[in-house]
Amino acid sequence: MKFYFPDSQDMVSPSYDFVNDEYPPYRVRQRDDVYAHEIVRPVPYDGILVSKAIVDGSVNGAGKYSTPQRERLYRLGVKNFFRADARMSTLGDCGAFNYIDEEIPPYDVDEVLDFYEGCGFDAGISIDHIIFGYLPLGSKEQPNPAWVQRQEISLGLAADFLAAVRRRGEKIQPVGAAQGWGPESYADSVARLQKMGYQRIALGGMVPLKSHEILACLQAIDEIRRADTELHLLGINRVDRMMEFAAHGVTSFDSTSAFRQAFMDDRNNFHTTTESFTAIRVPQVDGNPTLKRMILAGNVSQADAITGERACLRALRAYDRGTVSLEEALEALKAYEDLVLPPKKKSYIDAYAHTLRSAPWRTCPCKLCHDHGIEIAIFRGTERNKRRGFHNLSVLEAKISLIPFA
Repeated sequence: MKFYFPDSQDMVSPSYDFVNDEYPPYRVRQRDDVYAHEIVRPVPYDGILVSKAIVDGSVNGAGKYSTPQRERLYRLGVKNFFRADARMSTLGDCGAFNYIDEEIPPYDVDEVLDFYEGCGFDAGISIDHIIFGYLPLGSKEQPNPAWVQRQEISLGLAADFLAAVRRRGEKIQPVGAAQGWGPESYADSVARLQKMGYQRIALGGMVPLKSHEILACLQAIDEIRRADTELHLLGINRVDRMMEFAAHGVTSFDSTSAFRQAFMDDRNNFHTTTESFTAIRVPQVDGNPTLKRMILAGNVSQADAITGERACLRALRAYDRGTVSLEEALEALKAYEDLVLPPKKKSYIDAYAHTLRSAPWRTCPCKLCHDHGIEIAIFRGTERNKRRGFHNLSVLEAKISLIPFA
């Protein structure tokens, strides 16, 4: 089972100063900062997925790449740009979430292939149009006509894409995109893609589905799937069900959920193989937008906030060294939380007590936890938060490695 990590230019600075919260003065991001596969061992994913919409932009505006980054990607090629091991797989897609509200995808086949071939991807997914709707097996309800139209658009573009790949000399492995609104429609998409000649098929639009609904679709696909057809799950990370998915022909998946939970989830921030912990929020007075607004509105004293922020960081570091008790650390956190916690927001103190008492970074085998200690468990700024995301990827890799795939 291969795991692809979708790129969004997530990097960290190895020389970041956590005590003073400062970057080195001569840092150049693209030259000096590192990706997860450069700093985490073992490498936490098998491949990188890069979306055209992230690089080149789409109807919703510019992508995540600056013009110099984009030009460097095309000039160096995807593997050299990411400084990736030659064994790491690369997969391109269009980023259909970025144009979900459009009637038709904003790209044509040739410009997508130009992107895939120009960047030197190993494989590329045909242009698709997401269907967000689900009808269970045996439902009497008729599908929304827009769903049917989007499926036909996706299949028509898949046929044109495969023809263009062959015409250009098959410089990439073509991956057909299958869209559907239930078991029968997904099976129909896969059957038609196989008939076109696809041996690798990506199942899209499944992110909102429950695991049993995904399994129902895979079981229906089993009825028509050839033995040599490989399935990829787009945006799906259900580690607890991955062995079941594999039994139905799934050989790869991609997801950012483990990474993003480090700083997007309200409580589930620091992962271990058996549990998840809440990261300890110490908002930066000069960098947290919510806190800055509260200070500008006169609801929080800037001087008091700076004093509380510094007291929290001192207490947490002292606790990690064993020179401050749990109660003293929590007292500092409670004082700062009382000052800066937005109205109607539930206190995190009980969750912090559990995190500090367990101190999962102390027993974690990953290099990031070893090098940074409690800093990686502090919810504060991109450098700590993304490192915690990288840590979560290492935990995901460990979980996958323990699955007894047949």
